[in-house]
Amino acid sequence: MPAALSVTPAAIERVRQLIENRGKPTFGIRIGVRSKGCSGLSYTIEYADEKAAGDEMVQQDGVTILVDPKASLFIFGTEMDFVEEKLQSGFVFRNPNEKGRCGCGESFHV
Repeated sequence: MPAALSVTPAAIERVRQLIENRGKPTFGIRIGVRSKGCSGLSYTIEYADEKAAGDEMVQQDGVTILVDPKASLFIFGTEMDFVEEKLQSGFVFRNPNEKGRCGCGESFHV
């Protein structure tokens, strides 16, 4: 079965940095979605101290990324990347399930 989420090397390196700089033992990060914005959903990223029941786990190059079970249907097949530009940097999600995004790019719908 394919992973719920693919992760680019740039995103893996950024996640590794975040975990190392957190200052306490960390299992990984958890990706989810929540209701927000004018299009309905936005991505969430939080530290995970342990694997919760139902979490899908993606392990790559020594980094663990968990996918919240409530988000799995919305992000299956998504690529997670980290982009650094002159004026901004952050995680970018390329989701083939998206049907549209709001004008500011903060939320999406499927």
